[in-house]
Amino acid sequence: MDRRADVRETYDRIATHFASTREYAWPEVESFLERVPADLTGAGTTGLDVGCGNCRHAELLAARVDRTVGLDVSRGLLETGRARALERDFAVDLLQGDAATLPLAAGVVDVAVYVATVHHLPTRESRVTSLDELARVLAPGGRALVSAWSTAHDRFDAEEGFDTTVEWTLPGGETVDRFYHIYSPEEFEADLEESALDVREWELSSGNCYATVGVDEESPT
Repeated sequence: MDRRADVRETYDRIATHFASTREYAWPEVESFLERVPADLTGAGTTGLDVGCGNCRHAELLAARVDRTVGLDVSRGLLETGRARALERDFAVDLLQGDAATLPLAAGVVDVAVYVATVHHLPTRESRVTSLDELARVLAPGGRALVSAWSTAHDRFDAEEGFDTTVEWTLPGGETVDRFYHIYSPEEFEADLEESALDVREWELSSGNCYATVGVDEESPT
């Protein structure tokens, strides 16, 4: 099975209903953006939301940076993001693409959020590659927030990371399986260490692993 194509088709299928349940930004994202250094926001800066969905976090970025880019593998979710941007009058450039092959030049992103997305990539290689891609597109000194579901969540009873599917229930009762890799906290740290990103802060919150990351003043490219 082509897991990446399966994830894309799944989210295209559930996009409208999924987006309708994702109204509010995560407090961890709000807190991260409040801590971003002032020189990474304002005129001439670029923000990136990887796995942007309905653009609830891209909306926060758009209030802080000069240009905002929202990327998602699902065209259906991008359409919900376009609708939100029009309704709420914020500017975002939308791109359909894979988190492991970001269609952006190196060093052009000042601030990024990559939340609740890396766990949908099907292999460790693709997940670490996506973190390397984030490092590649970040400007020297840039900052990003990365998150993933973890075994620390109450719904899981495991100590090691594992692959699974989590059902999404559509109106009318139809269920759709969504692929997840559930990280152990130690595995999440290991993947970050394996990548070209520098970890600045790390925490567990509401069953998710979160890391504030960046790149050295010298670009990793």
